[in-house]
Amino acid sequence: MSGMRRWSQITFLVLSASCAASGQGRIDCTVLQSKILKEAVHYCVQVPAAYDASPAKRFPVLYFLHGLGDNEQTLFRSGGWAFIDDLRDQHKIGDFLTVAPEGKASFYVNSADGRVRYSDFFLQEFMPYIERTYRILPGREGRAVSGISMGGYGALRLAFARPGLFSSVSAQSPALITSSPEELNAAGRPRSYLSGVVGAVFGNPINVAHWKANSPFVLARQNAAGVPRLAIYFNCGKEDNYGFDKGAEALHRQLQEEGIKHEYHLYPGDHSVSYFASHIAETMEFHWRVFAAGKR
Repeated sequence: MSGMRRWSQITFLVLSASCAASGQGRIDCTVLQSKILKEAVHYCVQVPAAYDASPAKRFPVLYFLHGLGDNEQTLFRSGGWAFIDDLRDQHKIGDFLTVAPEGKASFYVNSADGRVRYSDFFLQEFMPYIERTYRILPGREGRAVSGISMGGYGALRLAFARPGLFSSVSAQSPALITSSPEELNAAGRPRSYLSGVVGAVFGNPINVAHWKANSPFVLARQNAAGVPRLAIYFNCGKEDNYGFDKGAEALHRQLQEEGIKHEYHLYPGDHSVSYFASHIAETMEFHWRVFAAGKR
C-alpha cells in the first residue's frame, strides 16, 4: 500500500508539471497534521488554471469523499483530473476547486467508541484549514460536498447534519443500508462488507443510538427546516453489488414524501469504477449549476 502511494505521488508530480505546462489546472497533494485525529491526513486539491491566473479572485470549493478501500487520490488517479478540465474546456462547468481528503474506513463520522473523531476533524479542522490556505468564497453558496459509495454516505450525512454549511450535495451509489441496526445485530452481520468495517465505526454490536444519530434518513427528518435549502443529487446502479440501490430508492421515496426537492437517477450498472466514471460529468455539472446560481 505504501509503495502504491509513493508511485501515485510521483505520478502526480508529473501530471501537475504537465498541467502547468499546458495552461491547465494543477493538483496539490500533501498532508495535514491533525490534532484531532492525532495523525497525518493526506489530501489532494485540484486547482483550476484560473486560480493562479486571477490572484485576487475567490473560488467555490467541492469536497469529494472517496469510497471504502480507496484514498484521496482516487478521483484524480483514475483520470478524473483531466476529465474535469475537459468539462471546463467544453464550457460545461466553470472554475471551482475540488478537495479530496483521506477518509480511510471512517464513513466520515466519529466512531461509536470515540477513538476516531473524523466528523470533528473534517468540520472543525480540515475545512477551516483548506479555506484559510486557498482563496475560497465565504459562506455556504460557495461550498459543496460529494462522494461515492462510503463517501456518498458521508456526503449525505454531512450535508443533512449541517445544511447551513453547504449549498449542494451529491452522492453516487451511496452506502445506504436499509436494514435497521437491530436487524443487523440480530443477523450477526453475516456479509463481509458489514462485519468488520461497520462494527469498527458503529460498534460491535452496533450502537443503535450512534447509528441513528448518523443516519441520512434520520437527519433528513430531524433537520426538515434546513435540508430543503440544499440542492440534492444522487444516483445508483440497478445492479449494485451491495444492494445500495434499495437504500437510494428508500431515500428517494422519503424525500418525495417530505416534499424535499431533489434529483435522483437509477441507472443500469453495478458498484464499479466504470459506473462512477460514466456519471461523474453530470455530478460535476450539477454542482456547477448550483455554484453559478449562487453567484447570481
